[in-house]
Amino acid sequence: MPYFYLARCSNDSLYAGSCVDLQAREQKHNEGKGAKYTRAHLPVKIVYSEEFKTLPEALRREAEVKKWSKIEKEKLVQQ
Repeated sequence: MPYFYLARCSNDSLYAGSCVDLQAREQKHNEGKGAKYTRAHLPVKIVYSEEFKTLPEALRREAEVKKWSKIEKEKLVQQ
């Protein structure tokens, strides 16, 4: 299933992304093969996720949340 996720980086920032396998995606990030941003802020840990029926839905959610402030993202993680 496709997922939207938030990953906490070593600098305490939150990275928003989408994938179909959360475990594999976290591992890829931590191997330095993920996004350019996360490569500079290793290690990362996925701290929040939402499951979707399709990848386009997960990508839309990612785009929506990327526009949010850190405070809004932190509230989502705390739910």
